Amino acid sequence: MSNKELVFGHQNPDTDAITAAMAFSYFQNQLGYETEAVALGEPNDETKYALDHFGMKAPRVVKTVSNEVDKVMLVDHNEPQQSVSDLDKVTVTHLVDHHRIANFNTAQPLWITARPYGCVSTIITELFQEKHINIPANLAGMMLSAIISDTLLLKSPTTTDHDREAVKYLAKVAGVEDYEKYGIDMLKAGTNIAKKTDNEIVDGDAKTFELGGTKLRIGQVNTVDLDDVFSRQADLEKEMHNLMDQNGYETFVLMVTNILNSDTDLLVVGDHTDVVEKAFGKKLDNKRMNLPGVVSRKKQVVPPLTDAFEG
Repeated sequence: MSNKELVFGHQNPDTDAITAAMAFSYFQNQLGYETEAVALGEPNDETKYALDHFGMKAPRVVKTVSNEVDKVMLVDHNEPQQSVSDLDKVTVTHLVDHHRIANFNTAQPLWITARPYGCVSTIITELFQEKHINIPANLAGMMLSAIISDTLLLKSPTTTDHDREAVKYLAKVAGVEDYEKYGIDMLKAGTNIAKKTDNEIVDGDAKTFELGGTKLRIGQVNTVDLDDVFSRQADLEKEMHNLMDQNGYETFVLMVTNILNSDTDLLVVGDHTDVVEKAFGKKLDNKRMNLPGVVSRKKQVVPPLTDAFEG
């Protein structure tokens, strides 16, 4: 085995998971480490738009890591069920995250920074600044894209002043004169529902959570028209049930988020739908529930579900 370490984000990677791996790998290489950014899945349409715009190549996709390296660095996740399948066979030396810390432990001490920001790429921006390391323009563009993606153009309740400052800084470094226009174009690139398969809609941006002994799968898809998604509801439900049967999920929650008005409709199938209703204080109608102003899985959906399932 070489001394190289692989850097990667979570399964079903979004723009931040892929970008954070690229950015943290570059950062660590400037500090003398030998690292490579990899991904645990192909980039989505939104990420492809950003990669094309800034002339960057996506990291290679890996299924396992212990066959290549002994050590890894994690970004944008820490829960093992969201990571590579053989994580228990390697040593995690670094972690950069902005999510809750859950089911995560290591045999050795590690370098860790977890900050409650809207985006991991914001944290990494500050790491570059703290070490006075310049960010290449195209990488700054990808980091800008990641923050826009994770905060829905700074409209998500997860957005912090750190994210707002990072967007201004990165836009300048990347040479993006109007980051709002760019951001809308990028977000819309990821909402072409007609191009997506049923699996891509329900599981393309999905994470598994263990809450109170229940295995939940929570997916999210962005759109500019909820009807584009719910016109396919029967097929989407069928695919959600298929995934539940294959992976042992007890409950599947799909967030369908309108990026124009910052509202979400939930589609819920499986067991414990009554607990989901309790979490949000609303009843499901045709397996759907409207949640005005809800856009963040991390801040607005997982916490109330955690309280309901573990309370």
